[in-house]
Amino acid sequence: MAVAASTPIALVNQVYATLDDRVARGRQRLGRPLTLAEKILINHLDDPATAELDRGASYVDLRPDRVAMQDATAQMAWLQFMTAGLDEVAVPTTTHCDHLIQARIDGKVDLLAALENNEEVYDFLESACARYGAGFWKPGSGIIHQVVLENYAFPGGMMIGTDSHTPNAGGLGMVAIGVGGADAVDVMTGFPWNVRWPKLIGVHLTGELNGWTSPKDVILKVADILTVKGGTGAIVEYFGPGADAISCTGKGTICNMGAEIGATTSLFAYDAAMARYLKATGREALADAATSVAPHLRPDDEVLIDPERFFDQVIEIDLSTLEPHINGPHTPDLARPVDALGDEAREQGWPLEVSAALVGSCTNSSYEDITRAASLARHAADHGLTCKAPLLITPGSEQVRATIERDGLLADFERIGATVLANACGPCIGQWSRDDVVDGQPNSIVTSYNRNFPKRNDGFASTYAFVTSPETVVALALAGTLDFDPLHGTLTNDAGDDVELIVPVGEELPAAGFDPGESGFVAPADDRSSNEVVVSPTSERLQLLTPFEPWDGNDLTDLPVLVKAAGKCTTDHISMAGPWLRYRGHLENISGNLVLGAVNAFTGVAGEGKDQLDGQTKPFPEIARHYHEAGQGWVAVGDENYGEGSSREHAAMEPRFRGAKAVLARSFARIAETNLKKQGVLALRFADPADYDRIGEDDRIGIVGLADLAPGAPVAVTITAPDGTAIEISCTHTMSEDQIAWFRAGSALNIIRAQTSG
Repeated sequence: MAVAASTPIALVNQVYATLDDRVARGRQRLGRPLTLAEKILINHLDDPATAELDRGASYVDLRPDRVAMQDATAQMAWLQFMTAGLDEVAVPTTTHCDHLIQARIDGKVDLLAALENNEEVYDFLESACARYGAGFWKPGSGIIHQVVLENYAFPGGMMIGTDSHTPNAGGLGMVAIGVGGADAVDVMTGFPWNVRWPKLIGVHLTGELNGWTSPKDVILKVADILTVKGGTGAIVEYFGPGADAISCTGKGTICNMGAEIGATTSLFAYDAAMARYLKATGREALADAATSVAPHLRPDDEVLIDPERFFDQVIEIDLSTLEPHINGPHTPDLARPVDALGDEAREQGWPLEVSAALVGSCTNSSYEDITRAASLARHAADHGLTCKAPLLITPGSEQVRATIERDGLLADFERIGATVLANACGPCIGQWSRDDVVDGQPNSIVTSYNRNFPKRNDGFASTYAFVTSPETVVALALAGTLDFDPLHGTLTNDAGDDVELIVPVGEELPAAGFDPGESGFVAPADDRSSNEVVVSPTSERLQLLTPFEPWDGNDLTDLPVLVKAAGKCTTDHISMAGPWLRYRGHLENISGNLVLGAVNAFTGVAGEGKDQLDGQTKPFPEIARHYHEAGQGWVAVGDENYGEGSSREHAAMEPRFRGAKAVLARSFARIAETNLKKQGVLALRFADPADYDRIGEDDRIGIVGLADLAPGAPVAVTITAPDGTAIEISCTHTMSEDQIAWFRAGSALNIIRAQTSG
């Protein structure tokens, strides 16, 4: 099916045509009513008759309806796809240019600079899309997840996207899962996508949001309850009367930040709010089709009556009593009500002064978000208030930008001194050229983003980032301090008058309809025979891939430890974003950031360790290169939730490229673990988490019995000290038979390549 600027009704009808039979078959097989997530997954099974559906244990093959990729991750995905030897993608696929636009001055200036600085990458992506039959969304058209919500997401559908916040589409009732590029290639090449059958977490929402409380506060509270790894291996399904009272884009906000709890995805059931949004975005036929199968697009009634029977865990949240929250710093699950932050900041020594306030991103840049924030800005301006901290506004898409400009909302922000940035990710993912502070200078920022690890936004470890709703961000920008309660506090204007802020007022959808703005979609040509994808052999930003070598059939012995990471080791620690984004298409060059952010457990110093070949202290990337050039394999050791954060497969490809054989950790984040498996790296968990402490700086690691590697079977690991004494520990893994085959072949892509070429 040809890719277009929106999901064609024919594709939707195709998905809905099998719902009745598949759902009935699922109820029969499981012997019970079904949750919404189960209905959608069962409808997308490659083999619904025989697939094992054991939650958290069995692996299944799925057939997603489409693939979406952002420009940073798409480079490596396309480079991998090109090695498969196929003429076109097997499912509708789009590439969205949103990550590489650096926030510096304002939207217009920054976009022009991006077009010039990233011309080589944009040309490569556009030519790859043209060559292989994919859609291309030009720089400036918007953030991938907002564009997907506006154009491609549909209730009951399934998609994968090469970004951890792909679950944004769950706000429109879609199972949308963030993956690495190798997973995307599976689907793009027509192969089924293999994933562990997920556990299910139900979030029962009662009451109704009111006052200052927003959809953002729902997910901030859920993150507080579940923590950054509490959703790992699970789909979070929201239901209850409170869910029906939340707008479609509000639902998207909640699902989007589900990435911060490690969830496979999050979703809501189809309802009137989704129908309104579909119609408002020009998809009336799709709304009608969804309405015609509505019973299949929500949980069965028995699930709603007695959810504890059907979910592995149920969380209760009363929206009527939920307070506005703010989470952080340095982790998205450190939560408290907004009015408690000031006292906590003083206790912890966090700077009270707000150095910057940022509204937008993929999770909080809808029309409704902007109208609520703009209502505060308008009220403030009318009462003589201006921002005491720089306020930066990021529209989610060109459609949102054009609409809020037409409706005067951008002007409202500008009246209080705000700057409007490009329709792109910018500061949310480290693309922020900031000159008001320097690294090492403690400062606090507030954002309506989702992720707030150190260095995440501006590259500075000394920045303390707090996550909250857009309206609360504006309030704190007006106050200039973390020690302000927007609900009860007052601000003093230039005339010396005390001003009490109004309760934010939002509009779910624009009364005058959406203004599409400038079209950013480029469809592939019907005749692609003359299209060629060219990668210069001297390019600093793009590099063709060489297949990884298959396993040689021997056990792994005498492996030094490149890094033993202490505490949090996210994908940002393993493969930093920010300035390194420019090398996402060049595996060798981007490997210059390998575990540069990881804290060395032996020294407490980030980014450097001991080279076991020469005894010198060096940056980790230099040690890895030395090992690679010497033909010396190695291991990395991680703590809890290793690889937390984004879908960044570079956090797996870089170690593989530089010679990593295995990563041993107390636990893994879902996407990071899968990405390691895809690239042929063993992802092993300590059977006894205390064994993490038994590995010394100069020890050598052996992994034995690999010829007998099997699903569920433990793996023996030896730790040999410099004096020759050795101990044996046990590790576990989550590999299926198919995934063990990836290891043996050297990567999952090697298997695809062999099958497509033969």
